[in-house]
Amino acid sequence: MKILNRYILKSFLVPFLATFFIILFVLVMQVLWLQFDKIAGKGIGIGHIFQFLGYIAQMQVPLALPIAILLSSIMALGTMSENYEFAAIKSAGISLQRFIRPLILLMVLLSALNFLFLNYAFPRAAFKFKNMLNDIKKTQPALALMPGTFNSEIPGYSIKFAEKYGEDENLLKDVLIYYDLDKRQANVKVITAENGEITTEEGSRYMTLILKNGHHYEELPEKKRTYGDKQKMQSTKAKFDEYIINIDVSDLSSTDTKDYTQDREMLSLKQLNYYSDSLKTPYDDFVATKAESFFIRAGINTTKKDTTDLSTFNSNVLDNFDDEGKKKTLNSSVDLIGAALADIKGFSSVLKNKKKMINVYNTEYHKRLAFSIACLVLFFIGAPLGSIIRKGGFGFPMVMAITIFVIYFFISTFGKKMAESGAITAALGGWLATIILFPLGIFLMIRATKDKGIFNLDTFIQPITKFFKRIFNSKEKKAISK
Repeated sequence: MKILNRYILKSFLVPFLATFFIILFVLVMQVLWLQFDKIAGKGIGIGHIFQFLGYIAQMQVPLALPIAILLSSIMALGTMSENYEFAAIKSAGISLQRFIRPLILLMVLLSALNFLFLNYAFPRAAFKFKNMLNDIKKTQPALALMPGTFNSEIPGYSIKFAEKYGEDENLLKDVLIYYDLDKRQANVKVITAENGEITTEEGSRYMTLILKNGHHYEELPEKKRTYGDKQKMQSTKAKFDEYIINIDVSDLSSTDTKDYTQDREMLSLKQLNYYSDSLKTPYDDFVATKAESFFIRAGINTTKKDTTDLSTFNSNVLDNFDDEGKKKTLNSSVDLIGAALADIKGFSSVLKNKKKMINVYNTEYHKRLAFSIACLVLFFIGAPLGSIIRKGGFGFPMVMAITIFVIYFFISTFGKKMAESGAITAALGGWLATIILFPLGIFLMIRATKDKGIFNLDTFIQPITKFFKRIFNSKEKKAISK
């Protein structure tokens, strides 16, 4: 048995290691391609590039591991079935479950390894990855600014421009800047310019913004205004041909962990649970406060019993008023109902956002636990599937593995979106893919153990053929009798 255990482990590990590194390389290159414009030609050293790739690789390991397990299990057991090794093993009285027992133990270890990556390595790598992107933005601040929207990443500034162009994408068109937002009231200092240029010296903490052909507008400080000043000059406006601003961009780098508390990718399971609980209490208080305010607005006192004698009043409320009183009562009721509906509409939107934030943390918590078990679930699908299809190599097993994992990933993403929106519970959304695909693995294992295909076509074809045979036989008998 020891020889057989070593043989099955060797047959699995050889394709597993090869496919794992190939898939990891493909996933890293995919992420690198998406971030390529942010690092190419920016003067970044080769050491920082390898460090950047290392963080990407750590983030992609939990995704590459289940794919490699699924593919290699189909390949390894498909090759054995194709070479009739399974037939020899079964003839020796060894069942499929006993034969793959060493692989099941290996899958448990790989699932534990995947859990450790998701809980420790992945959050740290995600934090370092985004922190490094911010460091790159500091060396090339133009990367942090996006056209067509107000950019507020730099404290105290809100910058908008229509277009970013040039070889280094540091030239701006139709610039609008609000500044000193952290010191004064909003929109009291405004700069507009037809063109602008962003320059930064290496190692400098300042970004220089050179503006051309524009205007500077500033409201006078309120504390220095007199009545005469308000009447004569409430603001200042100046035209310029060139205007230079030095902006401190040191806050774009060295990001602290506290700045990422709402980014679920950078949190461990313990932190996800902590932030979920910390949001639950304010959420419950918010709901209770709003419910109480609705009762008060409706004139309902939940703490005191109404002792009014209603026997002297007409059951029809409006009959207790004259025509003028009815009109006032109806108008007042319409106003109160309109205000209550508007309040409820605004409350529902805020409540939905607060609940969604809690759902995001809870769903991520369950999703990571489920994704840790994905190694075991996908193995229970891949191993019997390889035994059934009896095909080795990279061709057909690769197609099957990609198809199954796409289905798994689609169901997982669908469950995540449903759970975050509150349509289903966070636990169900996180475990939905596992709940659906694990029974499929059990079904395939039973079929492979009984040496049957995925579907027995004779079960469906035989009743149909018998039905038509009966029809034709009856016609023949009638023709003979005539």
